[in-house]
Amino acid sequence: MDLVFTRLIGTLAVILVVSAFIGSSDVIANFIEKGKKWKYPLIAGVLGGAFGVYGNISGFDLRGAVISVRDIGPMLAGFIGGPIGGALAGLIAGIHRLTMGGVTAQACVVATCCIGLLFGLISIKWNDAVRKTYVSFLLGALMEGFHLGIVLLMVKPFETALGIVKQIALPFILINAVGFALMVTIITYTERQRTLLVEKSRLQSELEVASVIQQSLLPAIGTDYPGRCEVDVAADMQAAKAVGGDFYDVFFVDSGHLAFVIGDVSGKGVPAALFMATAKLTLQNCIRDIPDLSQAIAAANNSLCARNEADMFVTLWVGILNLQSGDIRYVGAGHNPPILVRDHTPAYLKSKSGFVLAGMEGMVYKEHSMTLARGDLLYLYTDGVTEANDAHEALFGEARLIRCFEQTDDLTAAQILERVCQNVDDFVQDCDQFDDMTMLCFRYLGPAQGSGAARQP
Repeated sequence: MDLVFTRLIGTLAVILVVSAFIGSSDVIANFIEKGKKWKYPLIAGVLGGAFGVYGNISGFDLRGAVISVRDIGPMLAGFIGGPIGGALAGLIAGIHRLTMGGVTAQACVVATCCIGLLFGLISIKWNDAVRKTYVSFLLGALMEGFHLGIVLLMVKPFETALGIVKQIALPFILINAVGFALMVTIITYTERQRTLLVEKSRLQSELEVASVIQQSLLPAIGTDYPGRCEVDVAADMQAAKAVGGDFYDVFFVDSGHLAFVIGDVSGKGVPAALFMATAKLTLQNCIRDIPDLSQAIAAANNSLCARNEADMFVTLWVGILNLQSGDIRYVGAGHNPPILVRDHTPAYLKSKSGFVLAGMEGMVYKEHSMTLARGDLLYLYTDGVTEANDAHEALFGEARLIRCFEQTDDLTAAQILERVCQNVDDFVQDCDQFDDMTMLCFRYLGPAQGSGAARQP
């Protein structure tokens, strides 16, 4: 009896390795595709038949009966190829078994063909159920019990059949049932993993496209835009994922007024990116249509609240600069205070901020104002900058950030952003980026020539 188990387990191990290879390859998936379905049962039948033949060869003779794991092949073919695949595999394995002779040869041919056909019929209707390990084990045991029943009916004399069945019943049923259950489990698992990899690749491709689309929603800051000699503008956005919820915007309210916006949507990834696009468009429309900035922000807040089923919100800082006078009106909505660099000295521009947008309808926002002198610089950012952390979970913080603006009088807006990014990179080193980092920086260069002198603070 120990020899029976040892031989059968050795054969089973080989078959399981092969089944793992099949499940992890594209063989099954390729023949499920439309236009190849007629080939699918044939391929399944040939593979199952090959398993059955190997089971015959690796089996051993016991009083004229070949004891093997042959039936796993037709069961597998029926599972993945339906009744045609199962019957074909049973026929291949059965014919080979017939050539080996013995008192059970004819009974084994009938049993093996029937098992393949029956399993194919079962899998057509209950394929998902068969994928459950305990179900495949019970079905495997039932099929092997059926096989032994055929032997008892067909092998003569009956005493010979009964003696063979008594001797092999337990190992025969157990090994084949366990082997088939393990095979189904391995194939199902590897198929699922391969499907997940394909889905992950597809999602990654879609995220890359989404990232390109999101970048296209942001204004391309350069010599062509905003294209005014009164300001030097630069911006940078680094999403923690393929897409993020941070955004900036620079647009003309009219020919003499330029709006600067920076925002940070709660959350990350695709939901935040979608809400970001909505918030950006809503803000731009409200600011252009409503002259009073505080009322424009209030209107944008009410609009975002009205269609905010995801319960997201956005922090915001927006300012409108008069390009000729340097006057700037601004509103904060729960956002980080900007840094103002004036007379070689950087300082946080702290003023009373309103509630975040999309958090609650009917909120009132206070408008603030000041006048920028020639050379004054304003730096806007999201909390991904100050909350960047190193390996010890220390934050970059406001103190380190403001030191980046010391001795910046001779630097352009773009060079200043490069300095900030470099300082943040040196601080975090190899740590993963936790949050989106977005920066918008502009220096007021004074009115265009011929339009009068810049106003002094």
